[in-house]
Amino acid sequence: MLTTDFFNINDLLTAEQRLIASTIKEFSDKEIKPIIEDYAQKAEFPLHLIRKFGELGVFGPTIPLDYGGGGLDYISYGLMCQEIERGDSGMRSTVSVQSSLVMWPIFQFGTEEQKRKYLPGLATGELLGCFGLTEPDHGSNPGGMKTTIAKTAGGYILNGSKMWISNAPFADIAVVWARNDDGRVQGLIAERGMKGFSTPEIHGKWSLRASATGELVFDQVFIPEANLLPLGVGLKAPLQCLDKARYGIAWGAIGAAMDCYETAVKYAGERIQFDKPIAAFQLTQRKLAEMLTEITKAQLLAWRLGVLMNEGKASTTQISMAKRNNVQTALNVARECRQILGAMGITGDYPIMRHMMNLESVITYEGTHDIHLLILGAEITGIQAFK
Repeated sequence: MLTTDFFNINDLLTAEQRLIASTIKEFSDKEIKPIIEDYAQKAEFPLHLIRKFGELGVFGPTIPLDYGGGGLDYISYGLMCQEIERGDSGMRSTVSVQSSLVMWPIFQFGTEEQKRKYLPGLATGELLGCFGLTEPDHGSNPGGMKTTIAKTAGGYILNGSKMWISNAPFADIAVVWARNDDGRVQGLIAERGMKGFSTPEIHGKWSLRASATGELVFDQVFIPEANLLPLGVGLKAPLQCLDKARYGIAWGAIGAAMDCYETAVKYAGERIQFDKPIAAFQLTQRKLAEMLTEITKAQLLAWRLGVLMNEGKASTTQISMAKRNNVQTALNVARECRQILGAMGITGDYPIMRHMMNLESVITYEGTHDIHLLILGAEITGIQAFK
C-alpha cells in the first residue's frame, strides 16, 4: 500500500489546508521535480522559480494580507514547506529564508514604512531576501559575532562579513545582525547596490547544489537610519527568527523523507531478483515498515507543533525537538532507501541521493543536530552546557 498518510493525518486538516497541500504538491510535481536534477547536476539555482513561488503564495504565507502575505495559519505554512521539499530541500530553503528570516523580522521588528516598502515585493518574488547572522568564525555561537555598526551622520557604518547565507548571490536585500556602539545585537536592512556591499557565491558544494549560497561582505557600508529595524535589538530577536525557520524545516524534512520512501516502495515492487520483486524479501519489508513508522511519528510531531504554533504556545525547545527529530528521520530514511535501490540509488534517475546530500546540510543549518540536543538538555536539567 503506497501511502505516507498511514494514520489519516489528512483528516486532522481543514478543507483549506488540504487544498493548500494538494496545490503545492501539484506545483512541486510539475515545476520542481522535472528540472531539479539537471539544476543540481550543474550546481545552478533555478532563478525563474522565484516569481512562480510568489504567484503560488508561498512567500510570507503567515504575514497579514495587508502587507502582501497570505494571512494563513502555521499548519498551512508547514504543509507548504513539506510539499516543496518533496521537490528539493534547496527550494524549501529559499522559501524558508524569504518567509521566516526576511519577511517575518521586517513584519515583527520593522517600522510601518519598512513593512510597506519591502513586504509586498518580497511576497510576489519581485524582491529576493537573505538573512545575515552566521559568520565565518561564529556559527553555533552567534553571540560572538564581530560584524559591527557604528553611528555616523544620518545613519551607520556597517563592517564585517557573514557566511553560508542562502539566497545571498541573488538577494536584493539582506536582514543583517550586527553589534552596535553599545555592544548590543541590532537588526538592519542592507540593500544590493550599497557601496561596499558584496555577495560572493560559494562554489564546490556537494549539498544543496541547486540552492544559491554565498557570503555577505560589508566594507564601510553606509546604512541609513531608516534601514534599522527599531525593535530588532538583542540576540533574542534573531533567535526568534530562527524559531520560525526551524518550524518550517521540521515540516519540510518530512517531504524529502516521503519522496524517498515512495520512490523506494515503487522500485522495490518493480525490481526483480531471484525471480521475484525485492519487495517480497523480509529485509526489504522490514526497511519499509520501519521507515513508514518513523515518517508517521514525524508527521504527528509536526502537526501537534503546528497546533501549538497557531495557539501561540510553541516553545523554542519544542521547535528544537521537532527540527532535530524530523531531519534525522528524513536522513535515515534517505539512506535506507538508497540501500533498497542499490546502485541505481546514486544516480540522477532517482531523487534519493540528491535528497540525502541535501539533508546533510539541513541537519546542520538553523542549529546543528548536537546544538538542538543541548537546547533540549538545558531545558530538561536547567543547566546550560554550551559553556
